[in-house]
Amino acid sequence: MTDTRTLTLSEIEDLSLRALMAAGTSEANARPLAAATAATEADGVASHGLAYIPIYCEHVQCGKVDGQATPIVSQPRPGVVKVDAATGFAHAAIDAGFDRLIPLAREQGIAALAISNSYNCGVLGYHTYRLAQAGLLGLGFTNAPASIAPSGGAKPVVGTNPFSIAAPGSDGQPAVLIDQSASTIAKSEVMKHAREGKPIPEGWALDADGNPTTDPEIGLKGSMAPSGGYKGVGIALLTEMMAAAMTGATLGIHASPFSGTAGGPPKTGQMFLAIDPGATSDGAFAQRMTQLVEAIHTQDGAHLPGDGRGAKRLAAAENGVAVNTATLARIDAILG
Repeated sequence: MTDTRTLTLSEIEDLSLRALMAAGTSEANARPLAAATAATEADGVASHGLAYIPIYCEHVQCGKVDGQATPIVSQPRPGVVKVDAATGFAHAAIDAGFDRLIPLAREQGIAALAISNSYNCGVLGYHTYRLAQAGLLGLGFTNAPASIAPSGGAKPVVGTNPFSIAAPGSDGQPAVLIDQSASTIAKSEVMKHAREGKPIPEGWALDADGNPTTDPEIGLKGSMAPSGGYKGVGIALLTEMMAAAMTGATLGIHASPFSGTAGGPPKTGQMFLAIDPGATSDGAFAQRMTQLVEAIHTQDGAHLPGDGRGAKRLAAAENGVAVNTATLARIDAILG
């Protein structure tokens, strides 16, 4: 049984902040990442939460990510914001981009944010969630180092490449939040099983010859299984076009891994689209979303992506989060 210790969300955020800064990250870059880490733990996505802080710190120290980077923001067209993350953390670059994206989308009805020379953005839905909180329909795409092989092939050419969509609700929270990778499971889950020495379920990953495996180490050397077969590959290609080709970021086939210290900055990208529902729906958006959500919730046992997120966050705020003590030991070592 894994040993855990319960921490409050404030303690998780503070611990993340101090560890990142101890590793050489500026406070401006560390704060948004620390806040996202606490929110991710509150949502129950432990694979992307505090367990990633030692990896982030290692990557600052080895130069895979520039902890002192300053994002460069530009606006090449009236409805387009661009941010060069300067090989720094994606979170600070996204924050800088959202500062312009949100008012632009409200003013024009729709706006796009393209981020290049970036790094792992963590849980993509964390970012689209914020757009929905601002009353906008938020779409997000982020590419990753190649880990999914094309249909009929065995050599990875695209990453797990998540996409996310968050629709605003009447209470200031998303009515629907979809956040999914193009693979059957996020690669970080396979990495987590490898760190813990646990087998993975069949269907998560493939070996170097394209055969199913339950060994996470073999899976990490092979490829991730696409969700829905060729349809998952299609989603990965869509995201690759949006997050890399459209932003000028590095393709997954050329990006260095998000794990380990080899290869230098991955320089991957993110793309966000923000749409004001009032500009396109003639005021019918809220009613249509209510009808859609009710059609699902009135079915016994049916649920929507993102259901329960608010309850999880409330429970985490009240009771704290159980954190792996091995992760805490790694962070303590960083803090000295």
